[in-house]
Amino acid sequence: MKSIRFQRLIALSAFIVLIASAAAARAQATASDDDKKFVEAALRGGMAEVDLGQLAVKKGASDDVKQFGQKMVDDHTRMGNEMKVVAGKIGVTPPSMTTPSNMALKAKLEVLSGDSFDKAYISAMVKGHEEDLKDFKNEAASGTSPEVKRAASQGATVVSHHLAMIRKIAQVHNVTVSRNGGTVGSGAAANGR
Repeated sequence: MKSIRFQRLIALSAFIVLIASAAAARAQATASDDDKKFVEAALRGGMAEVDLGQLAVKKGASDDVKQFGQKMVDDHTRMGNEMKVVAGKIGVTPPSMTTPSNMALKAKLEVLSGDSFDKAYISAMVKGHEEDLKDFKNEAASGTSPEVKRAASQGATVVSHHLAMIRKIAQVHNVTVSRNGGTVGSGAAANGR
């Protein structure tokens, strides 16, 4: 009697593993190369947001910049953890470091202090969140993987909220970001010059 139950349990377990494997294979098969590139880019960008947010908490001169920086750390850590699950389902290995351009931005910000830091950080956050929102919305609309599209849609909501927040902070600090990403009306220090 125990032997039959044990055999049924093993057969059921094997069946569940088979179904789970098939579902994972299907998720990988429905993810296009563009979906995979988006997930990798989102993970790299999220890592940069966390790094820069930590820098803003440490170096920000104003409370609103520090608070925004902490929000970036909290929200992008959570989003990164969720995106890592999606990455695993579609066969993407999460990157271990951010992009060279994000590392250069961090290096630029690290040498600034006070109001110059705040304005340069605000400008970078407006520009970055505008670009990110466009990318997240594009993936949510045109991606092929339902998992990736869902993550992109949820991410677009968060990024949109961040963009609204940082635009308000930019107004308070008299930082206007032009279409090409340069800072207007806030002095050359905000542009790192």
